[in-house]
Amino acid sequence: MPKRKWGYAKKKKRPEGYEYVEPTLTSLENELREALNTTHQGKRKRESTWPIHQINYQRSRYVYNMYYKYKKISKELYEYLLKQKVADADLIAKWKKPGYEKLCSTFVIDQRNFPFGSTSICRVPRQNLDPGTTFQEAHTGCRGCASGAGSHRNIFGNKYGQDLALIQIKREEGEDAFELKFDDLGDDDEKNAGGATEGTDGPGEEGKELPKEAKEKTSDEAAAE
Repeated sequence: MPKRKWGYAKKKKRPEGYEYVEPTLTSLENELREALNTTHQGKRKRESTWPIHQINYQRSRYVYNMYYKYKKISKELYEYLLKQKVADADLIAKWKKPGYEKLCSTFVIDQRNFPFGSTSICRVPRQNLDPGTTFQEAHTGCRGCASGAGSHRNIFGNKYGQDLALIQIKREEGEDAFELKFDDLGDDDEKNAGGATEGTDGPGEEGKELPKEAKEKTSDEAAAE
């Protein structure tokens, strides 16, 4: 029987196809590391967590879309990325439920994080808000991630709300000039979002509508009450 070599751990081979997603995942990992090491002078304390939630969302969405939407990676690779926590398995599990397809972070639906057992203002469907109401969620920077007519396609209004999987695929198809601009990923309905039909938020853990006065406040102000 061969002697065991202490301190040696066999490195698990990455599944086939990892090299296809590796450049994008590496880039996002570097951006996350940079965000964690950046000073936050001039920003509110909660804004320092925005890049963390947003990069986690984009990285998870990239893996999710590559597997479910565009069929570009194998089930083995998809499960490997979940197991390695490259993608957020809890967030992805929520995306599979009606009304949660665009959820920005599991943080915003955890009632322990908000007063009176509520959820974040970004979970209120836009049709339930007063016309012209705009906000950015205090902890994630989300502009609104509830499903339904008039919902945001780019929930952050920046590069972290873009569909990186689609951008990569379009460039592979020879569309070198293809670039999704923020305006193209802004407010839209299901038709402009590609024909996908998404459920609306129903009763349940989020079945509490914010009072009118809370709708008119920023997310910071609503959370402070």
